[in-house]
Amino acid sequence: MSCDFDTVLNRQGTSCLKYDFEKQRTGSTDLLPMWVADMDFRAPDCVLDALKRRTEHGIFGYTDPDDSYFDAMENWFLTRYGLSIQREWNTVTPGVVYAIACAVRAFTKPGEKVLIQEPVYYPFRETIELNGRVCVSSSLIRSDSEGLHYEMRFDDLAQKLADPDVHLMLLCSPHNPVGRVWSTDELRKVSSLCRENGVVLLSDEIHCDFILPGHHFTSVLALGGEETSNAVVCTSASKSFNLSGLQVANILVPDSKLRKAFRHENAASGYSQGNAAGLTATEAAWRGGAPWLDSLLQYLNGNLEFVRSYLRENLPGIRLVEPEGTYLLLLDFSGICKTYEELHDLVQNKAKLWFDEGRIFGPETALFERINIACPRCVLKKALGQLKDAVQDTCTQG
Repeated sequence: MSCDFDTVLNRQGTSCLKYDFEKQRTGSTDLLPMWVADMDFRAPDCVLDALKRRTEHGIFGYTDPDDSYFDAMENWFLTRYGLSIQREWNTVTPGVVYAIACAVRAFTKPGEKVLIQEPVYYPFRETIELNGRVCVSSSLIRSDSEGLHYEMRFDDLAQKLADPDVHLMLLCSPHNPVGRVWSTDELRKVSSLCRENGVVLLSDEIHCDFILPGHHFTSVLALGGEETSNAVVCTSASKSFNLSGLQVANILVPDSKLRKAFRHENAASGYSQGNAAGLTATEAAWRGGAPWLDSLLQYLNGNLEFVRSYLRENLPGIRLVEPEGTYLLLLDFSGICKTYEELHDLVQNKAKLWFDEGRIFGPETALFERINIACPRCVLKKALGQLKDAVQDTCTQG
């Protein structure tokens, strides 16, 4: 199996969101993109081979997941996480964000409240507010006790979940963008608070395969028994194997009543059969992609070590939020920039970099930037070099 993560592949001219829509989205044409959460790596050979076979067949009619698909899914979660799931729990959707929107409509009414924990993946707030619900945030608290990282505020969480208008909580696990991998104890506390207050707990676990050494991922489903009675768990192979454009997610709901409500909203949205290519690719990834993924995780850990060392040696004014998972890093620029305008000018106009602006994740990270390190290391080195030069020029001019 090919595991070449160093070769730079040209993605331009492929209708690639990351590279081909710079002018439309930023107004610029000379930025190095390090933003949206897809990887600059080819999918594993097992996926490409399966897609070739499917393409050679030449018919792409309506397709549903079959027993072979479910067998692969069950085996993946069992061997990877010791997690026993039942195929009847699963509903295939075209994506996790789509599923979150369905859940917002399925488990709340217009004007009711949905709780999130900012800073967090910005479509959480968007899907809530665009569907006419009210977004409530129990913001994560920043801690410097063991390096810059974030923790839950359980007192605040308990108070806000007790609001009778809150009917749904969206949990990001592992967390995007702060990189926390929530402990089993933290998850039990969240689950318990939700159940005590009759709140459905939706856990977005799309980044579950990206866990850094020394940390362990626990799915909400692993809590078991009564603790999963209010759970909706969103999963997908799309991040793990770079399949986002093939649009397949698997939404696991153990409780039959909640599952029925979710499936009703999914059907009401006009969705039924899954993407034929996406189902093929997902099954192939689960069946044969583990060695590739393990090699990828080692490479990404090397990229993280490179960023950590580079910042320490060359850009001490920029602080890394220490991640425990994902391939997305949050950088704190508040030590060198005092306003959003200064930060935007530094990153985009001077460094010629396209990061995700921290302010889209919530007001707490207005002076932060999120970067995607799932790229060849030479690209990462180039990006940080451009940032270093821009910071030095700014300091010199100042």
